[in-house]
Amino acid sequence: MIRLSARAGYTLIELMIVLTIIGILVSIAQPNFQKAVIRAREASLRRTLFVLRDVIDQYYADHGKYPDSLQNLVEEHYIRAVPKDPFTNSNTTWVIVPPEGEEGQVYDVHSGSDLVGLDGVPYNEW
Repeated sequence: MIRLSARAGYTLIELMIVLTIIGILVSIAQPNFQKAVIRAREASLRRTLFVLRDVIDQYYADHGKYPDSLQNLVEEHYIRAVPKDPFTNSNTTWVIVPPEGEEGQVYDVHSGSDLVGLDGVPYNEW
């Protein structure tokens, strides 16, 4: 007969050491993951602001005045829907900047978030 070894599994100490090493590795990786999520949201905000500003300029070029609201851009089929702000997760929190001395109400848009970007500039100033 083949005799089984008395040491067929792992000891509690070995398992605790492995779990501790995994915990240390996760705690090292977590800040990098959080920054990656913020960078992705910032990239999404930059792209959304670029598209909205481009569409506002197209509306002005076509109509000779700025739109009265972001909803006008949807109604005129310049965009399919008002996009969500990636930091407030709402499409109603955009900060609208009116034009000076021109017709219409929407000259520029900014994020409605009070948070500060990784570059130190608040998102509502982008």
